[in-house]
Amino acid sequence: PMREGLFASFFRLDATNIYPRRLAPRGVCCYTEHQRRTLLFMQTQSGGKTMQLDKLLHGGDYNPEQWLDRPDILAQDVELMKKAHVNVVTLGVFSWSTIEPQEGEFHLDWLADIIHNLYAHGISTILATPSAARPAWLARKYPEVRRVRGDRVRELYNRRQNHCYTSPIYREKVAIIDRKLAERFGDDPAVILWHIGNEFGGECHCELCQNAFRAWLQKRYGSLDALNKAWNATFWSHNYTEWSQIESPAPHGENAVQGLALDWKRFVSYQSIDFYKWERDCVRELAPKAEFTVNMMYRFNDINYFDFAKEIDVASWDNYPTWHKPNETIEETALDTAMMHDLYYSLKGKPFLMMESSPSFTNWQPVSKQKRPGIAELSALQAVAHGADSVCYFQWRASRGAEEKLHGAVVGHDGREDARPFRETAEVGETLEQLAFVADTRRVKQVARSEE
Repeated sequence: PMREGLFASFFRLDATNIYPRRLAPRGVCCYTEHQRRTLLFMQTQSGGKTMQLDKLLHGGDYNPEQWLDRPDILAQDVELMKKAHVNVVTLGVFSWSTIEPQEGEFHLDWLADIIHNLYAHGISTILATPSAARPAWLARKYPEVRRVRGDRVRELYNRRQNHCYTSPIYREKVAIIDRKLAERFGDDPAVILWHIGNEFGGECHCELCQNAFRAWLQKRYGSLDALNKAWNATFWSHNYTEWSQIESPAPHGENAVQGLALDWKRFVSYQSIDFYKWERDCVRELAPKAEFTVNMMYRFNDINYFDFAKEIDVASWDNYPTWHKPNETIEETALDTAMMHDLYYSLKGKPFLMMESSPSFTNWQPVSKQKRPGIAELSALQAVAHGADSVCYFQWRASRGAEEKLHGAVVGHDGREDARPFRETAEVGETLEQLAFVADTRRVKQVARSEE
C-alpha cells in the first residue's frame, strides 16, 4: 500500500515486517516521488476527512481530576505535552464522581478550564462520556444498575465496566450526565471527537436482562416452535412451552445447549451496541455535528464489532502487544498486531485511531516488560503504516494510586522528562509531525480473485 511506502525513510519494510531504521539490516529503501504523488491523489479522493484532520494525532488518556489539588502538576503537564509534541488528549473517561459527586450536583467548570487551557496551547480534546465507571452513590442508591453474574448473584460495588446495560435507571442517569456534557461542550471547537464509554464488554443476567433476552428471542424466531426447532430442544426433552421458561446460560443451570449459548452471546452484543446508541443519541440531541467512536480491543469476540462499526464514525482500538515473549519473536508479535490494525481499518474502510497503547509497559500482562529501545517507535509507526491516524497512549501521567498506579505512562511518578519513555514518546511525536501529510490517506484495497 502507498501509505506504507512513505515509511521507508524511517523503516525497512518487507512483506510482513517493519524495523526502526537504526535497528534495520542494510538496504534501507526510500519511497519514490511517484508514490508520494499517488498518495496525495488518494487523499483528494477520500471524500472528506474525519474530524477534518490535517495532521496525525499524538497524545492519550489524561486524568487531571487526580491532580486538581496540584496546579503545579497541571501546569507541568502542559509544558511536558508540548515537549512531547502532543496535540490531543482524551478526557473524562473515569470522571463521573468528579463531575457529579452527589446526585444532581454537577461540576463542569474544572473540566472546561482544562479543555480550554490545553486548546490554548494547541492541544485538542477527545471527550469521553463517563458511563464505564459509575460513582458509589449511584450503585448504592440504585442496586439494579449493578450487574448480576451468571450464578445469579448481584455484584457489590466494584471496579469498572460492570453496569447493567438494560437498567432503565442506569440509562436515565447516563443520559442526564451525557446531556450536561453535550450542552456545555457540544459546539466547543476544542472537542474534536466524542468517545462513548470505555472498552465495552461483559454481561448481566438480572431479571431485566432476562426479559429483554426473551423479547429479543421472540423477535428473532417469532414462535416457540421455531425456537425449539432451531435449538433442537427436543433432545433431552428441552422443548419450551412458555417464553418465561427461558433463562440465560448459568453454571448451575442450562449451559450445554449450543443454540441458547450462541443466541445469548448475540443478545449481549446487541444490547451492548444498543446501550452505546442510547448514549450517542443523547449527545447528538444537543451536538448534532458531533462524531463518535468507541475504543475496541484485541481479538474481542463478546461484541460483534462489524455490527458496532455501523454505528460509529471512526473506528478505534486499544493496542497492547505483549512484546518480548520468550516463545515469540518481535517479528511474530508485529505480524499479529499488523493483522489487528488491518481489521480495524476494514471496519470502516478508512483510517482508524489507535486510541490506547503503552509507551513503556502495562501492569496486567503475565510479565509486564519494559519495551526495548526502538520498540516504542516501531509499534507507533507500524500503526500509522497500516492506516492509523493517531498514536495515543494510556496513560499520559502515571496514576496517583489505586489499581493502575503501576501501569506505564509517558510521564512517570517522578515526573522526569529525561526518562526513556518520555524521550521516546517525544521522538515519535516529532516523527508524526514530519508525516502529517499522510493523515486520512486511504489504502489500496487488495483482494484475491478466482477466474472460475
